[in-house]
Amino acid sequence: MSTDLDFRNVNSLWCSVLVETLARLGLRHAVISPGSRSAPLTFAFARHRRIEAIPMLDERSAAFFALGLAKQHHRPVALVCTSGTAAANFLPAVVEAHEAGVPLLVLTADRPPELRGCHSGQSIDQQELYGRFVNLFQDMPVPEASRAALHGLRQAIERACAGTARPMVGPVHLNCPFRDPLPPLAQALPPGMTPDAFAGFFAGLKATPFRPSVKPSEKPAWFQPVAGDEGVIIVGPNNPFFPRSFVAGVARVSRALGWPVLADVLSPVRMQAGRSGQVVAHYDAILRSQELAAELRPKRVICIGGWPTSKALREWLQQADPETVLLTDRVDNMDGLRLRTRHVRGGFDAWCAAYSGKRPLSAYARRWLVEEKRVAQSLGVALGRAKTLVEPALVPVLARHLPARTTLFVASSMPVRDAEYFWPANDRGHAIFFNRGANGIDGTLSTALGVAHGGAPAVLVTGDLALLHDTNGFLAVPKFKGSLTIVLINNNGGGIFEHLAVAQFNPPFEEFFATPQNIDFQKLCATYGVTHVAVKSAAQLARLVAKLPKAGVRVLELRTDRKRDAAFRKQLFARLAGG
Repeated sequence: MSTDLDFRNVNSLWCSVLVETLARLGLRHAVISPGSRSAPLTFAFARHRRIEAIPMLDERSAAFFALGLAKQHHRPVALVCTSGTAAANFLPAVVEAHEAGVPLLVLTADRPPELRGCHSGQSIDQQELYGRFVNLFQDMPVPEASRAALHGLRQAIERACAGTARPMVGPVHLNCPFRDPLPPLAQALPPGMTPDAFAGFFAGLKATPFRPSVKPSEKPAWFQPVAGDEGVIIVGPNNPFFPRSFVAGVARVSRALGWPVLADVLSPVRMQAGRSGQVVAHYDAILRSQELAAELRPKRVICIGGWPTSKALREWLQQADPETVLLTDRVDNMDGLRLRTRHVRGGFDAWCAAYSGKRPLSAYARRWLVEEKRVAQSLGVALGRAKTLVEPALVPVLARHLPARTTLFVASSMPVRDAEYFWPANDRGHAIFFNRGANGIDGTLSTALGVAHGGAPAVLVTGDLALLHDTNGFLAVPKFKGSLTIVLINNNGGGIFEHLAVAQFNPPFEEFFATPQNIDFQKLCATYGVTHVAVKSAAQLARLVAKLPKAGVRVLELRTDRKRDAAFRKQLFARLAGG
């Protein structure tokens, strides 16, 4: 007998069976936006003892908050809304979940079939609303109080949860129609719909750690080392289920081949460099030298997870066109560079385990490590001598002074690029999170809050436009459990555009591309009851991040000059490229 079922009416019973099934399958979080048509789902999630139900007003922010939770826990998170445009506001986060491989279970309430297609209030066509961006879509039946219908519901929920991992990790959409009464008003149920009738109903449902189990589609014999091999291992953005195991696998392959590891900042490899083999963090600066790029041109490449952000790296690879293997859990084509690439899908641990031994470094590999040391030293000197608060100088401050193993979310656009350029290889074990599936700035704050919710103190590094694009995320602060420090780099506009050719054309550059907003962030933070600190120097930032608050949200605002900082980067890279 289950004590978690609600027998007040048909909708209550149906949704309590749905939620109990999810709980037994391991779901622990539901993010819910308000609405009438979704009331049966809301009541069921809110009353369940083993699921944390989190209310959020804005559906777009709610969806990104759920995305962050799913990233943190590596398991599906339920996302609930009412009918109509509420469901449409989930789309940006659903797209990101699909592109980044994040498990979301999207439950959209809907009108019953007889109220569709007749201009009934707050209704749109929600059939396959998210198109190809979900692994599975199912239009659920209208709730019915019969054992056959409820068995079918349980089976559909099992299938939906499994669908968040197949054919690759991603979102699933269940469209859930409901007839009145929507609240749990008393309603007579058919005979036999009593607690005793559900003894053994959920037998066999078992919560298991959410981890796709995929065997490798190829063996690594194709990439066994040969004499004089000029090869590199490139580790792109990765948020693996077991970071230490992932790093150990990369190190195993690196040692066996004697190849250097070019590690993206958005991977645990750069943060655990001592365990990762021969790590190169400053490949972008190295490859801006035409002479070095030609000298270090590879013949073979292993890419793990996907390509880093670096444009210099991407152009270098396209010019070299090396023999390439790309190891990924995804079934789609991950090679946007269109190299001579062979995909190896799944089974990362088994694939790495096939390598063994330790091969001496070749002259090619040693050259990489010599240049890494040179650039790291030169960067340290140049950034240390900066007399004003320049954005690149903030990166090593965070790398050195954030507490070890801090969770760090890095926003898209310029923050992620500065992190890739300037974050040194280290052994401090920072856990890096990001939204680089579709590479957008939308949902940045909400995703970071979801990543931090219920966990250890975390940090978000973001620009002003990315934060402003998601200020409704601050509405979650009263329900937020944990600590998030927001390092706000306010250069009053889109700094990344200063590095593009379009910056030469003003007007319309400043108004239509840089888009300065002239916002007083102190007043904005006060509106939401968030602590605001104006940071005047890198030394002050170091003190503020060295010990993070145990609870609450605070904004550390650093005002910078995007035009000056763009010129600083260009001059710095020119000096490094010149040796």
